[in-house]
Amino acid sequence: MLGIHDLGLFIVSGLLLNIAPGPDSVLIMARSATQGWRAGSAAALGIGAGTIVHILAAALGLSALLATSATAFGLIKLLGAAYLLYVGAGMLLARGKPAAAAEAPPPPALPYRKIFAQGFWTNLLNPKVALFFLAFVPQFIAPDAEHKALAFIVLGAIFDFNGMLWCHFLAWSTAMASRRVRLPGRWTAWLNRAIGAMFVGFGLKLALAER
Repeated sequence: MLGIHDLGLFIVSGLLLNIAPGPDSVLIMARSATQGWRAGSAAALGIGAGTIVHILAAALGLSALLATSATAFGLIKLLGAAYLLYVGAGMLLARGKPAAAAEAPPPPALPYRKIFAQGFWTNLLNPKVALFFLAFVPQFIAPDAEHKALAFIVLGAIFDFNGMLWCHFLAWSTAMASRRVRLPGRWTAWLNRAIGAMFVGFGLKLALAER
């Protein structure tokens, strides 16, 4: 169908690639651990929306520009790194509201729409995601396929759907684990800062990445 081959291998490979840790997974776990599974789900949906944009761009050939233009790749890379640094710095510097108790309260909750936007921009501004689709998906499309763009979109939709299954499971399992552990507010604040430091690390890594 549409020149797609080895669909089972594509699905399994896509699931394994989605499970691999990265900024997207860390964001989902951070929001789920501090605000519950709905917050993690909002981050996951934002990530899925960003992935859809990458898929459409790759199918239309726009992502090929990133693979051939050092200037375009460098610009997107710096924007993505700056955004990751911004998110990380915000988590590092977040403070709870003053309280009479000696124990420090956890950072204030973010609205779901802002968490969705974090997931969307974290995914969209990572040029390595675009290059990944250009390198991975065409391997499962026959060279003589009549509608390569449509086949690319179908495979991308399958990849994104499976990714959303994993991301929502990650959100739910992280939220359940954090509910059982019940960390004090002070520890939650430090966990938030630790995750913020990880985002700063991801941002620096992306800024220094080569094409």
